[in-house]
Amino acid sequence: MVNDPFKALSHPIRRGIVERLAAGPATVGDATGGFGVSKPAISKHLKVLEETGVVTRAVEGRTHRLSLEPDALSEAADWMDRQRALWGRLFDVVDEYLKEEAPQ
Repeated sequence: MVNDPFKALSHPIRRGIVERLAAGPATVGDATGGFGVSKPAISKHLKVLEETGVVTRAVEGRTHRLSLEPDALSEAADWMDRQRALWGRLFDVVDEYLKEEAPQ
């Protein structure tokens, strides 16, 4: 499950859509305009974002409004925080070792 948000964010267009939605819900046109790709390509990117649970879509008549689902991204953020703490401890150990082994 933790890989789903990473899959969603693995492409720059999807990251751009997520960044736009971080400001709040937006229509599909507002969230996806200006990327310079075809509508079918945008649809594929939105499908990935929706399937991974990062974005939800609400249909209001003919208007499709996209919203960011922060809970889906929090799993990835939690994993990254754990990795950051682990690697920080490992680098601290290496730093201490190097200080002990450094010629005086």
